[in-house]
Amino acid sequence: MLSLDWPWLLLLAPLPWLIYRFARPVRHQQAALQVPFFDQLQRSDGANSARIPGSLRLRLALLSLIWLALLLSAARPQWLGDPLPVAPSGRDLLLAVDISGSMGTQDMPQDGQLLDRLTVVKQVLAQFVERRQGDRLGLILFGTRAYIQVPLTFDSQALVQLLDESRIGFAGEKTAIGDAIGLAIKRLTDRAQQSRVLILLTDGANTAGQVQPLEAAQVAAKEGIRIHTLGIGADEMLVQSFFGTRRVNPSADLDERLLTQVAETTGGQYFRARDPEQLAQVYAELDRLEPSQQEEQLVRPQQALFHWPLGLALALSLLWALQRLRQSKTASVREAQS
Repeated sequence: MLSLDWPWLLLLAPLPWLIYRFARPVRHQQAALQVPFFDQLQRSDGANSARIPGSLRLRLALLSLIWLALLLSAARPQWLGDPLPVAPSGRDLLLAVDISGSMGTQDMPQDGQLLDRLTVVKQVLAQFVERRQGDRLGLILFGTRAYIQVPLTFDSQALVQLLDESRIGFAGEKTAIGDAIGLAIKRLTDRAQQSRVLILLTDGANTAGQVQPLEAAQVAAKEGIRIHTLGIGADEMLVQSFFGTRRVNPSADLDERLLTQVAETTGGQYFRARDPEQLAQVYAELDRLEPSQQEEQLVRPQQALFHWPLGLALALSLLWALQRLRQSKTASVREAQS
């Protein structure tokens, strides 16, 4: 179906005629020139006068068509396709990922080698995002500070790409869990109450920020935001030192009690992932969250058509210029012959 964004602009179509009809002509006070043989000149030009109205009508027709084409282009014509249903959105999921310095710890075994925690998180989280069809996803990265890397969007590919481009230490070396929760609350409060979910992943304790995690969790609970927390990191790893090989706990700083309290306060769950397999299982469990039902929306594809009348106006302008050039050349030849 053809539609115009600004159809009222077509009301300006008679504007040039109205100006010509009702505007007062400019009067110039010039010295008069008396030509005694003016009547003879007028009679001698009688044969050529019959051709003037035809050329004048052609110029007026071209100018009128140019004006109408410009108005039609300015009215922004567009073709509206048939309404197409849009898949209803499930949940609004914000993914908060810790990128502090400790996420660089290489304690995640995969294919016979140890990878750092953030690399494994990127791999597993990318698969999780691809499975969440119909959900609106957003990404929060936090370290010493928390910031929105990807606002809530249906573009899962863009989210995966921007997550992959994140690097350890971009937000500082410490961990501001409370600030990340506060930022998520700010982004989710204007969304449907049944679809507000935050999945927060970290490997440490709250060591930075201005907001306490439990206070932020209480505010989130009042706003109907459910928070699932996820602690990542191995329980032990072998470390080579001057005195030989010894076993250490690389997750000694992980505050599981805090993460559990944050989740329970908001009606969520706390999960623990010690290796890539467990991390994949955690996100598979989160993937089974029952999506909320929202109103089905319809969208009509739009195709802009303003360039067609604009191109017509340009072509007519060139034709008008060529016609004027031809007349000027004809007049010059006549003056030279006379």
